[in-house]
Order: sequence, then C-alpha cells, then structure tokens
Amino acid sequence: AGAKDDTFNVLDLAEYTKNRPWWRKMFAPSSGSSAEKYNVATQLVIGGVTGWCTGFIFQKVGKLAATAVGGGFFLLQIANHTGYIKVDWNLIQRDMNKAKQQLKFHTSGNNMPPEVKSRVDEVVIFLKKNAILTGGFAGGFMLGMAS
Repeated sequence: AGAKDDTFNVLDLAEYTKNRPWWRKMFAPSSGSSAEKYNVATQLVIGGVTGWCTGFIFQKVGKLAATAVGGGFFLLQIANHTGYIKVDWNLIQRDMNKAKQQLKFHTSGNNMPPEVKSRVDEVVIFLKKNAILTGGFAGGFMLGMAS
C-alpha cells in the first residue's frame, strides 16, 4: 500500500529545441535573460551587430541633426544682422534666470519620481542579467559611431 513509483519521464532538451522555431526560442514570453539562452560568443555577436547598426544610424542622424541646427542658427544670424529680426536680449536673460532657478529647485531635492525610479531599476536589472550582451552592444555601438 505504501509502494513508491520511482519511474521518471526523460525529456531530451536537444530534441525539444530542434523542433521549435527560432523565433519562439528568441521571443518566448518567459524566456529569461539572454545569458541563460545563448553562449558567450553568440551574445557578443548579437550585441556587437545590433550595437554597430545602432551606432551607424545614430552617427548619420546626428550629422543630419547637427547640419539642420547649425544651418538654422546661421540663417537666424543672417536675419538678425540684416535687420529682419530683432532679438530682445533682456527678455532672453530674464527667461534664462527663471530657467536656472527652476533647475536649482528641482535638482536640490535629488528625489526621483517613483515611475522613473522603477524604470531605472528595471534597466539596471536587465544590464546585470545581460552583461555580456550589453558589453557587445557597447563595443559595436562605438565601432558604428567610428565608421
């Protein structure tokens, strides 16, 4: 009456993963961190490639944005010099002083809103769990910015 059944079913994970599509392995809802799913070389390659692509695009968009801002500033200076616009420097100085006072007020407490703190905590946890992937991304990003 008190006999135990010591039989176990064996699950061969290698066969199980061969039969699953790659997108389910990668984007499964409870898939855990990439450190649990991929080896070190794969994490470095994935992080490096995505970092390089991001850095390359960031560099191109940054150049375009710098050109647009610089060109706009140049056109405003020409318009000011030729008399099309008149700058009220006293008003600008007064607004800048107001902005400085507001910045001092907000940074003196050094308290983050709870929603920002929770997001920061999530990012820190992700970075700790995926340190190799993050390192590959950072290196790839720097290479993408340099190319």
